[in-house]
Amino acid sequence: MHTICAISTPYGSGGIAVIRVSGEQSISIVDTLFQGRVSLSEAKAGTVHFGRIQRENELLDEVLCSVFLAPHSFTGEDTVEIACHGSVYIQQTMLQWLLDAGCRAAEPGEFTRRAFLNGKMDLAQAEAVADLIAAQSKAEKDLALSQLRGSVSNELAALRERLLHFTSLIELELDFADHEELEFADRSELTDLAVEIETKLRTLLSSFRTGNAIRHGIPVAIIGAPNVGKSTLLNALLGENRAIVSDIQGTTRDTIEDTLVLDGILFRLIDTAGMRETDDTIENMGIERSRRAASNAQIIIYLSDNGQWTLDIGHSGTIINVLNKADLLRSEGVKELRSEGLLISAKKGEIEPLKQELVRIARESMQTSAVMLSNARHYDAIARAHDAIIRVQQGLKDGLSGELLSMDLQDCLNALGEVTGQITNQEVLVNIFSKFCIGK
Repeated sequence: MHTICAISTPYGSGGIAVIRVSGEQSISIVDTLFQGRVSLSEAKAGTVHFGRIQRENELLDEVLCSVFLAPHSFTGEDTVEIACHGSVYIQQTMLQWLLDAGCRAAEPGEFTRRAFLNGKMDLAQAEAVADLIAAQSKAEKDLALSQLRGSVSNELAALRERLLHFTSLIELELDFADHEELEFADRSELTDLAVEIETKLRTLLSSFRTGNAIRHGIPVAIIGAPNVGKSTLLNALLGENRAIVSDIQGTTRDTIEDTLVLDGILFRLIDTAGMRETDDTIENMGIERSRRAASNAQIIIYLSDNGQWTLDIGHSGTIINVLNKADLLRSEGVKELRSEGLLISAKKGEIEPLKQELVRIARESMQTSAVMLSNARHYDAIARAHDAIIRVQQGLKDGLSGELLSMDLQDCLNALGEVTGQITNQEVLVNIFSKFCIGK
């Protein structure tokens, strides 16, 4: 395998930059440019060395070189990480010198791809590396870190191992097809296992909506009649004038989206057109989009300014009834309305009860599953595994032959193996790692 190199820190100037070199010749190549107290070729694993990067008589920079020896490195190969000053000129020149010395420029995600190919992590964990880098909130970071540490992989590996045992017994029966009385795989045990696996796969599939929302932002639609303060509330939540506010009905004619992080959780807020009966064609289009936003949202903020929540929203998820303009209420009416919904004043920025309720609902949904899916590729593979195990259950009920059962069991095994990379192909790998940043 070629020795590869890339800048691992973001493009641009900064205090420091890190250039990563990995491969069989990584230490010897860097050694041709490094001048320090000891040669990197003689350095112990896991040590850091101060020195200079120079070529012939040209000094480029003073650096720190971290040395990692195979297999105890991120990629599983000999690796050197060079921490230099963050000048763009220094970074680009050092990269060019490494290329001149025998390195090849790394492709997107190639370091992580080598980690996968060298058995340092499975494919689901490798994808979690990219999710961790892209995390925009604490919840997203926690989810990616959990998957990097093997939460999904370990769950599927345990299911796959037990399923593999029964598949091998059934295939053993096929080797003795001339002796129909022989039955190595206990059908009642296989039935119990199929029920258990189907339940676990169904639970994983149901966790995808929450996991995907954590990754991309929990969708929250602000719904209500015209002029109840929806756009004012959006602006108050975001802390900026994102939406136009006007006393004229129908000002908001399309959905407006933006993101907000509360207590480490990413929310995707959707301001919608006021819902009412109107002959205005354009406004009706906006109202229809409001209804679609409501149907797709995980949480609905149903805003009212009169204590009436009578609109047919058509949403089966969590609805928070919120009374806006509470500062205008008479004190005798506040107690009664407080039991009907949350009281806020978006115009005055008095929205803390609503923020707390959004966080509470989000945290409650996150606790529904110890292991959570957030990757669409994983969801697709597990859905196919679930379909296959359903066929196994039906086949056992119908008394199908071991040969037919074996085909469905193999389909389930293959689909589960696609998640972790035990079953994969080159095209899938190229597609996954091409989405990584260069240097990771």
